[in-house]
Amino acid sequence: MTMKRHLTLLSLLCGFTLAASAATVPPPEKLLPRDTLLVFTVPDYAKSSATWDRWPSSMFWNDAAMRPFREKFANKFKSEIVVPLEKELGFKFADYSGLAQGQVTLAMLAPSFDGKDDKAPPFFLLVDAKDKSDALKTNLVAMKKKWVDSGRQTRTQKIRDVEFSTLTFKSDELGKIFDKLFPDPNTGNETLDGPKPKKTVTNVELLLGQSDSLFILGNSLPDIEKVLAAQSGATPPTLSENPAFSKSHGALFRDSLGYGWVHLKPLIEGVIKAYAKKDGDAGGGAGGMPKLDTILAVLGLTGLQDLAMSMRDTGDGALMNMDLHVPESARKGLFKVLAFDAKDANPPPFVPADAVKFSRMRLDLSKAWNTLEQTLVEAVPQMANVIKMVVDVAGKDKDPNFDIRKQLFANLGDDIISYERSPRKQTLSDLQSPPSLTLISSPKPEQLAGAVKAVVSLLPTGGGKIKEREFLGRKVYSLNFPQPGVGGKMTERTLSYSASGGYLALSTDTATLEEFMRAGDGGGKSLRDAPGLADAAQRVGGMGTGMFGYENVAETWKSLMEIMRKDSGTLANLFAGSPFAGRLGMEDDAKKFKDWLDFSLLPSYEKVAKYFYITVYSGSVNSEGFSMKAYLPTPPGVRK
Repeated sequence: MTMKRHLTLLSLLCGFTLAASAATVPPPEKLLPRDTLLVFTVPDYAKSSATWDRWPSSMFWNDAAMRPFREKFANKFKSEIVVPLEKELGFKFADYSGLAQGQVTLAMLAPSFDGKDDKAPPFFLLVDAKDKSDALKTNLVAMKKKWVDSGRQTRTQKIRDVEFSTLTFKSDELGKIFDKLFPDPNTGNETLDGPKPKKTVTNVELLLGQSDSLFILGNSLPDIEKVLAAQSGATPPTLSENPAFSKSHGALFRDSLGYGWVHLKPLIEGVIKAYAKKDGDAGGGAGGMPKLDTILAVLGLTGLQDLAMSMRDTGDGALMNMDLHVPESARKGLFKVLAFDAKDANPPPFVPADAVKFSRMRLDLSKAWNTLEQTLVEAVPQMANVIKMVVDVAGKDKDPNFDIRKQLFANLGDDIISYERSPRKQTLSDLQSPPSLTLISSPKPEQLAGAVKAVVSLLPTGGGKIKEREFLGRKVYSLNFPQPGVGGKMTERTLSYSASGGYLALSTDTATLEEFMRAGDGGGKSLRDAPGLADAAQRVGGMGTGMFGYENVAETWKSLMEIMRKDSGTLANLFAGSPFAGRLGMEDDAKKFKDWLDFSLLPSYEKVAKYFYITVYSGSVNSEGFSMKAYLPTPPGVRK
């Protein structure tokens, strides 16, 4: 009797275990078809959302000091966009908030690439509600009833015993809803271009249903069936079996809060195929020009494999990664041009401690130019003679001995540095053009500076207008040029440059340029000693990968917030001139801008300063391709 009872309990336990296992939704790579081209996913939305709420950016937005600004914007957004949109669509967004408990995945599969089919490529939206599946089911039933009551065209069908509703609508329906919510003030006005051609309107079908706790929205029945098969334990080919995806998954995606992946190789091959079928000539070749496949190959785009991105929490900050896979064996064209060397990218001693932005890249510009010129000639052979002629004769009309290849391109070095300070005044115009300096290394910087003068003199804005002066025994060249200012109004700026310290130094701020020329080997406080910089740099692989950048976010936001608070009227006027302003009824009344974004309600920076700190990033090139990392350390003021 006891043994029988034990067997019964064991059977029940196994049954419950199997039921729970069957209800567990597999991760995206085990659900999506193998030929998925694009996927963006948050593998565990509830967990990720809780982490994001603890990030300084979220804490800043939710701080009590931000309440007046935040609530005014939120109320306007709800009344002007959310409520009208809910009325048009027939459901309330609030009914679905909080239902995402597991993965939230958006994916796209390969389209037909037949050159004729204008249908949208197959796509999915997958949302795992987990223990809130009953609430999801109730909401979907209510949504379907509202659709039917409103006269929308719907039908019901089963896919692998799961009921799906198919909603049919016109391809321009969403556009009409947008135009109704945000009417175009120019509608009906005559234009010089005449009436716009009518777009072809087609029927679009969306299928949506719920399998256990998984909500599925898509537009391809056969592909939805593949997802359901994978969910039920069958073994169709899935994304996990794709070698390119698996490599990125192992390197970047494990334990990430969210990630994205794009399979570029089949996408580019498909575009070439579609273009060839459409034009019947493997990509064109009209007028003797090269075919599309030839151009893409020479530019190096056919060597692209995939793009992978991820986001993770390190416990003391946020880390973002991006890898662009272009194998060295297939790397050519633009990717050979941009391949920089793994060299020191530390802030040099002369970069001042109060620099709010800094970047350094060890790209061999002379080599890059030669590769670019070769690439252009290969891509468009017909232009070879033209390119050669232009380069050979450049500047010789004013100086027969001038050789742009030797004096300009051959004198470009392998070090590009730039840094920026906070704006001197708290105005939008100063924010747009803060004190900054750009440096380009050169084996012969004086000769490079003279070559730049010769080249600039050939330009319409530079001919005969370059001024020279002496400073600390060195020549300083200056020229004026027009630049769009605040509101698009053209203003005149002065660019000055000089050879100093092994670099060609350029700046639109004379004081910054002269400070660098006086700096020598340094002596004052340097950015390289900034608090937290060295530790943060280790999170992105250090400063020896060939590319490194830094931003003092605390200082940049301090300037930005103060300017927005004091100059909100100017911001409103600027926005009033944008195309979207008319859609929101602000075109003729800039004061309406404050109904949405009243920057005068922002708190003083000191009240929220603890949420801002620094950001660093690095870049590297290896045998697999290009890699970028960015790290946002948790500010000391909010660390536990």
